[in-house]
Amino acid sequence: MTIDFPAATTPADGRGEVFARYLDYFRAVLLAKVSALPEAELHTSRLPSGWTPLELVKHLRYVELRWIAWGFEGRRDHEPWGDRRDDRWHVEPGETLDVLAGRLREQGAYTSAVIATGDLAATGAPGPRWDGNEPATLERILFHLVQEYARHVGHLDVVAELAGGPVGEDG
Repeated sequence: MTIDFPAATTPADGRGEVFARYLDYFRAVLLAKVSALPEAELHTSRLPSGWTPLELVKHLRYVELRWIAWGFEGRRDHEPWGDRRDDRWHVEPGETLDVLAGRLREQGAYTSAVIATGDLAATGAPGPRWDGNEPATLERILFHLVQEYARHVGHLDVVAELAGGPVGEDG
């Protein structure tokens, strides 16, 4: 799926739509870049930190889950740290790109639904996500998610270039 960059001059029906467009864009770029890598590169780290492209896909799904479902909505019906084992990102042997990409897309659809029906000024539900601090507003959470995606897609640019894969924003 190709998605246009959400240019500042593209009309939008409010800030929520702008956030949703940027998140959709970054998810699409991430998945295009990862999908263009050879299978072996999905399981290989080219960085001293040791993460793999598959681990990054899984991590970003859980980032959205932690901030939207667990944080903003206060839901406790799933494991918010399922992307980690022994204090690092982890992918189970049976988790393929197709499976992880599908889960990321599902989480993205969930986030988009929350944005579409939510009030950006609404404060998140109190709970363990906030570590004793006051919950953030949906708008602050969405700013955080956009920066998280932008940062990690930039990391993936470097990994993809080192692996001989696609570079730049076009995947």
